[in-house]
Amino acid sequence: MKLKIKLIFILVLLFGLISPSLAQQKEAQPVEFLKISDNLYEIHGGSGANGGLYIGDNNALVIDAKMNKDSVDQVLAGIKKITDKPVKYLVNTHSDGDHVNGNRFFPESVIIVAHKNCRKEFFHTQRDGSASSWSSAELAPFVPSVTFENKMDIYLGTKKVELWYFGKGHTTGDIVVYFPEEKTAFVGDQIFIGRAQLIHSYKGGNSLAHVKTLAKMLTTLDAEKFCSGHADVIGRAAVKKHIKEMVNLQDKVKDLKAMGKNLAEIKAKFNENESRLIETIYNEIK
Repeated sequence: MKLKIKLIFILVLLFGLISPSLAQQKEAQPVEFLKISDNLYEIHGGSGANGGLYIGDNNALVIDAKMNKDSVDQVLAGIKKITDKPVKYLVNTHSDGDHVNGNRFFPESVIIVAHKNCRKEFFHTQRDGSASSWSSAELAPFVPSVTFENKMDIYLGTKKVELWYFGKGHTTGDIVVYFPEEKTAFVGDQIFIGRAQLIHSYKGGNSLAHVKTLAKMLTTLDAEKFCSGHADVIGRAAVKKHIKEMVNLQDKVKDLKAMGKNLAEIKAKFNENESRLIETIYNEIK
C-alpha cells in the first residue's frame, strides 16, 4: 500500500514538472508573418488569434492584437523587419479577448478602430457575469477610439483599406477588413473551419443572422481569399460550404424541435463538440 502511494506521488510530481514545460512550449510558438502580397501579411503564432499587417505608402495598419505583451512585442519587432513605416492604425475585428487583450501593449499613438457595437462590447459583462476590466481608467487609451456603423475607408497614402459591417453573427460587432487590390478579406471569428462555429449569445450573437451576414458579405465583396482568426486562408467555395453546413444544422434542429424533442434529445443527435452551437440554435428557434 505504501509503495502504491509513493508511486502515485512520484507520478503527480512528474506531471507537475512536465505540464508547465509543455504549456511553455505551446505559448512559446513564435509569431510569424505569412506573405499574401508585397503589402499584405497574415500574422500567425504567439498567444491569441491570427491577425494581419498592411503596409501603406507612409504608415502601416495591424488587424487584431494578440493577447499578451510578449506576443505584441514579437508582432511589433516582426513589422520592423519588414518595413520602417510606423504602425498608425490597429483594427479590432470584434471584442473577444484573444483579438483585443493585446491592445494595451501597443503604443498609445496607435489609433484603434472598430465597429461601434464592438466598442460597446468591450464593457459588456463576461460570460460568467463578472465585470469587464476595460472599464478601468488605465485601459481607456486602448479601447477603440474611432468607430463606424456600416462602412469606413482608411487611406494609407494611395492605399485604401475598406472596413465593412454586414450584420451580427458571432457577436454584434464583427467586421470585415477588405483589401481590394489583393481581393483578400480578414473576417475575424465569423468563420470557423474544422470546428463548430462559435456564436456568443451573451454578447448578442445570433446563428440565424450569422448566415445572412456571410451571404451579404459574398454578394457585396469580390474577395477571393478569406483570412480568419483560427484557420488557414480559404476561398469563396469554403465560405459557401460553411454557410450551407450552418443552414443544414439549423434546419435539422428546427425539425427536431417541431417534433417535440427537448434540448437534451436534440443534442444527442449531434457530435459532442457541436453541443454549444446546437443549444444556441435551439434557443433562437421560436
